[in-house]
Amino acid sequence: MPARILGAALAAILLTAGCGEPPAPEQLAAAEDALFVEAAEASGLSFRHFIGATGEYFIPEIMGAGVALLDYDGDGDLDVFLLQGALLAPEASLADSTFPPPTRDWPGGQLYRNEIVPSGELRFVNVTESSGIRQLGYGMGAAVGDYDNDGDPDLFLTQFGPNLLYRNNGDGTFDDVTTAGLDDARWSTSATFLDYDRDGDLDLFFTNYIDFTINNSKQCYDPAGARDYCTPMVHNPVPDRLLRNDQGRFVDVTRAVGLEGAYGNGLGVVAADFDGDGWIDIYVANDAVANQFWRNNQRGGFVDDALPSGTAFNADGLAEAGMGIAAEDFDGDGDIDLFLTHLSRETNTLYVNNGQGLFRDETNRFGLGSISTPFTGFGTAWLDFDHDGLLDLFVANGDVTTMESQRGDAYPFRQKNQLYRRRGNRFEEVSNAAGAAFESEEVSRGAAFGDIDQDGDTDIVVSNNNGPARLLLNQRNGREWLRVRLIGGKDNRDAIGARVALLQDEGKPVWRRIHTDGSYLSASSRDAHFAVPEGVSAAAAGVEWPNGSREKFAVEPDRVNELRQGGGEPWPHGEADRSDRE
Repeated sequence: MPARILGAALAAILLTAGCGEPPAPEQLAAAEDALFVEAAEASGLSFRHFIGATGEYFIPEIMGAGVALLDYDGDGDLDVFLLQGALLAPEASLADSTFPPPTRDWPGGQLYRNEIVPSGELRFVNVTESSGIRQLGYGMGAAVGDYDNDGDPDLFLTQFGPNLLYRNNGDGTFDDVTTAGLDDARWSTSATFLDYDRDGDLDLFFTNYIDFTINNSKQCYDPAGARDYCTPMVHNPVPDRLLRNDQGRFVDVTRAVGLEGAYGNGLGVVAADFDGDGWIDIYVANDAVANQFWRNNQRGGFVDDALPSGTAFNADGLAEAGMGIAAEDFDGDGDIDLFLTHLSRETNTLYVNNGQGLFRDETNRFGLGSISTPFTGFGTAWLDFDHDGLLDLFVANGDVTTMESQRGDAYPFRQKNQLYRRRGNRFEEVSNAAGAAFESEEVSRGAAFGDIDQDGDTDIVVSNNNGPARLLLNQRNGREWLRVRLIGGKDNRDAIGARVALLQDEGKPVWRRIHTDGSYLSASSRDAHFAVPEGVSAAAAGVEWPNGSREKFAVEPDRVNELRQGGGEPWPHGEADRSDRE
């Protein structure tokens, strides 16, 4: 274990062991053997979420908030932005709050600069005040993308209330450039930057949830007759939105592109080319109603193909409580599959793509059914945490209605998070071996993924509703790895929507998509991360750029490989493309 990670682990253990009490030998051994070590407080990521509850059971209080990873200052490492809640009750004061607000880093969302590059140690510094970001409403989600193509990641924030767009100035500061259309005053949740029309700039899609307002809030009760949070079905759905980027100005084209029917309690969204036609589609996870698969018709419009594609409902024909989404080629056949998180007593659901945008619910075949039914899942992603070449799964859990076993507790929604390791055609839960961080019961919501400590594996930041943020540092097994960071040409500098293939001397190409979206209310690193399996040499990387062009590049293991559009050699179709399937 690297020294800086071990130091963070020991600090975390000391914090939980009690002042003046040295950690027991078994605690130290567990920290060294754990798959992940929790190091938020020890590294300076000392954020605590505030739900603003005053006993009214307003639904936003239980839905949590997201987290964004972005290199806002261009120094090569991942910084962290965490969205914050606020008081919701009219004329309420902090003294009326059921749970006290944080004493530090308050009020509003907080930006933490990662100083590992200059210092050599993982350390976060709160730079919110100097950054110019003022997220003071009831924060929900984040999307990251360079919408103005100036080389700096910009930040779009959704809220229960008007949304916010912050343009990165490239000098460590942001300007609020929110305009009409972006500041949708309804309850917005997840968002994604995408180039749906292939004109070279990033457009913006965001989901809206339900027509809940403070004035139309209803009273709901659990089976024991106690007050509890309402389900979304007591309110009406509201439409999602698509805004086209016209030279840095966003124009609402929701109706023009055929999305006027995008009503559906939207919570999760991903934008990807699911049918292999070179155009970006949009998939929305809806809470308790049918999901939506907006297939791009290549003529500037979309058609909802969720029902014919097999992704509107699960295999039993039931709508589920869609929250988080993970979209990646988990089975290595060259197309993008879907994993959705749901309520307890439902399963999380795995939809396997046949390469043409048609899916089958393969949840039980891969062993992901019964192990998920006790939990309510939110943030999620595919990640190869153990570097064996197979994609595993992380799921952040926390209930939304009172758990019977915690009845009488101040906040009875706590659950453990889960880690699933892929073993052939099955997934096994390995949470018990993942470390002390996976033994804690919290109300987890957003989750973002990236190599935060720059040691060559994927780490996780988790936002907890009414609780502290968690930084889960991956303790990988030392196998070779490589990361690919794409630099587009004059358009779409982030290359969002591109695909990267690790071309190996033996075996099929391993594909990853370039994105920041997915999970729940969160934005992750846009780099493509690969493990290099033992005994296999990474020969090259193939890139399918968003405009459809293809190039091949030499790459080196155990480092970040920056690949610039136009700097590779031609990579003809047929060497490794979507037709290369078993």
